Amino acid sequence: MLEPRTVAQDTEAFLSFLPLPTLGLLPANSFLIRSAEPVLVDTNMAPVADEYVKGLSETIDPADIRWIWLTHLDPDHIGNLRAVLDMAPDARIVTTFLGMGKMGLLQLPVDRAFLLNPGQSLDVGDRTLLCIKPPSFDAPETTAIFDTKTQTLFSADSFGAPVSKAYESAADMQGSELLDGITTWAMVDAPWISGLEPQWFDASIDVVRRLKPETVLSSHLPPAQGMTARLLNDFSAAREMQPFEGPDQAELERMMAAMAVGEAAPSEHRVAEEGESGIPDSAT
Repeated sequence: MLEPRTVAQDTEAFLSFLPLPTLGLLPANSFLIRSAEPVLVDTNMAPVADEYVKGLSETIDPADIRWIWLTHLDPDHIGNLRAVLDMAPDARIVTTFLGMGKMGLLQLPVDRAFLLNPGQSLDVGDRTLLCIKPPSFDAPETTAIFDTKTQTLFSADSFGAPVSKAYESAADMQGSELLDGITTWAMVDAPWISGLEPQWFDASIDVVRRLKPETVLSSHLPPAQGMTARLLNDFSAAREMQPFEGPDQAELERMMAAMAVGEAAPSEHRVAEEGESGIPDSAT
């Protein structure tokens, strides 16, 4: 996990990286909005708990946090939620009705939930945070956030990309790595966008295009400043890709055997019914 850092006006990032076999590293990020009523966006993943809690406590007194906005309830987004809830006793959890249902199944305190749907907004004292549905997602309760004061979009899983090393900025990614990464991750995380009718696909990204964010902070991409048009163009290419299908048991056993002797494990991903994968070689 990297040291906490400022990535936009009033915005701190907690950046970590999760190894993905054959794909590289997947950024796993959470963020803090230093609004009048501070907002924590997600709580990162459990394997970095000690570093995360330490970094958060050095960045803000957790007791001052008033809102914990869960983009969705996947483990890499709520890995340290219980610890943060203990440290921030006055914080409410921003989620949707479906998200609250998942909270109940996970025995999280549903009485601390605050329900907010796409199209609605949250007043946090010195700014308004818009709740929007991001262009892609892997959980139905997912929401993204647009900070109207700083023109920053917190895009949840959208625009995520596996990376070859722990980049501090998406602008540092070289050659086709950003394009390859964004299209690969889209097919891993949201394969349903493959072949989506153009009018529906365009409508989903037009939401972002109209907002014109200066900074895009994805849960799974290094911070991207002044890159919105490029992100949208690269993401649009994913609609023509074939859905990702990971290794089966036989390939997994071959990969494990290769790892045991220190060899590079081959990638033989397949796509259902279509033959060879459309995943770029440079992303594996």
